Amino acid sequence: MFTSTKFLRGSAAALCLLAAPMVQAQDDGGFDFSSMTPDQRAAFGAQVREYLLENPQVIMEAVAVLEDREKQAQAAQDDALVTDNMARLLDDGFSYVGGNPDGDVTVIEFMDYRCGYCRRAHPEVEELIASDGNIRYILKEFPILGEASMVSSKFAVATHIVAGDEAYKAVHDALITLEGNPGNGPLRRIAQTLGLDADAIMAEMESDEVARRIAETRELAIAMNINGTPSFVFGEEMVRGYAPLPTMRQIIEDQRAAE
Repeated sequence: MFTSTKFLRGSAAALCLLAAPMVQAQDDGGFDFSSMTPDQRAAFGAQVREYLLENPQVIMEAVAVLEDREKQAQAAQDDALVTDNMARLLDDGFSYVGGNPDGDVTVIEFMDYRCGYCRRAHPEVEELIASDGNIRYILKEFPILGEASMVSSKFAVATHIVAGDEAYKAVHDALITLEGNPGNGPLRRIAQTLGLDADAIMAEMESDEVARRIAETRELAIAMNINGTPSFVFGEEMVRGYAPLPTMRQIIEDQRAAE
């Protein structure tokens, strides 16, 4: 949708395009915009208005140019953030590593169990990993959507500490599809259904180690300007937000081609 904010930004960009020849002339010593009288400025504004009314497509073109420049700037900034934090992304010493540990492309996901788009992405990420067979998958617990998110992540991380990788992944899959709030009863039922020691996991949830792991992941996310879920890193490319399966496959293909 073409919002009023985009309209204003596009109008400003279009104005800059129209004024560019004058600014260039000023730089060359021939035109001084600041020397215009109020009447001259009013006349110039009227000309700009008339031009935009007669050529409204200029605004859309200016918006497109502006958005493209912003996307390029954001991508460059994200590339630098990934490079600067690659060591912690790949090996923080505690995050779950699944898929093919020796895969040629690594996919890293910052996720929240209560995030609707994380839930939507979950089966597609699973399909991507299973169908490809050569992807290393790293999960980052990033609870940002309230107390229910934090409880879920504490339970998952505690399971990882108490029972290991396989149990963690099973709990992760259960939590990402859990309906309702993750209270004591639902969490115990998940543990019991999976044959896990519910008492040990529940006791571990409030440990310093669980708190440390979640805090360190949060610090990493802050360092990378990640403030939403899901957020992915495919190889060396950051993708903010949900990406459908065909898009993820294309990104993986592009990453391999770039190597």
